[in-house]
Amino acid sequence: MFNLLCIETATEICSVALLQDDKLIALRENHEGNAHASQITLLIEAVMKDANIELKNLDAIAVSKGPGSYTGLRVGVSTAKGLCYALDIPLIAINTLESLAHEIIKNNNIQKANFCAMLDARRMEVYCAVFDNQMNSIKKTEAKIIDENSFADLLEISKVYFFGNGSVKCKNIFTHPNAKFIDDIKCSAINMNGIAQKLFLEKQFEDVAYFEPFYLKDFVGTIPNKK
Repeated sequence: MFNLLCIETATEICSVALLQDDKLIALRENHEGNAHASQITLLIEAVMKDANIELKNLDAIAVSKGPGSYTGLRVGVSTAKGLCYALDIPLIAINTLESLAHEIIKNNNIQKANFCAMLDARRMEVYCAVFDNQMNSIKKTEAKIIDENSFADLLEISKVYFFGNGSVKCKNIFTHPNAKFIDDIKCSAINMNGIAQKLFLEKQFEDVAYFEPFYLKDFVGTIPNKK
């Protein structure tokens, strides 16, 4: 039996889960947005208390590596690395879009279709990746500006299911009958179940000292408007 702590901070949701083998033991989430730095350690403490397991009994930490929110990813990864150092346990990193797609494909018996996980990247841009129903990569992770011709090649040959918080901006643009949308799919540490277990058993661990989040794009700071 092994215990995995999963941390998901790639979007506005700060989510922490405790997995025991392939079973969810405890989950805590904060949906307020932009509160990752102040909430993540509290959520971890609450999850461990709910599961009645001490930190010293963890076997690995799994973290969502991105793409996603620059600040959110930094908070999640730095917290995960700190725990790995302190507890001398391995670090597992999971692509955020792959985690999101895995959850959809696992829970929906949809055949002969492709699945596009999307995260909002502001304005008309999204972070996206496309998989078939066996989780094989059809289109690799990329930052993509959405227009009426986006994914036209795939939509001509198969149904494509779009989901994630970036898919909302596509609903009025993708008019092809093969474009399908799955609503209210959010990033959660629950989604990491399955992939985290597989990587742990295969011992696919990261170098804690040098691992960095998968930002995909360079950070661009903005100056807040004065009131």
